[in-house]
Amino acid sequence: MTDPLRRLDDHAVRLLTLDTEPWLSCEDCFALMDVYVETFLEDPGTNAMPQMRVHLSGCPACAEEAESLLELVTSTHVD
Repeated sequence: MTDPLRRLDDHAVRLLTLDTEPWLSCEDCFALMDVYVETFLEDPGTNAMPQMRVHLSGCPACAEEAESLLELVTSTHVD
């Protein structure tokens, strides 16, 4: 049961008040994920694809997917 008087923590408040412009849907985010990761690997400080950065900062599911893809691409396999 949810406590009606429960206060939001700072993280929840930050997520609820994030600027969502430029807007990008989760579907569009997933479609651009590989391009975003490649761009990020080429230049981590780039301001390219601002819609992806905005979306990933407010969407835990997409952020987790981006992190997983980044780890997969950067991992080295030893046989």
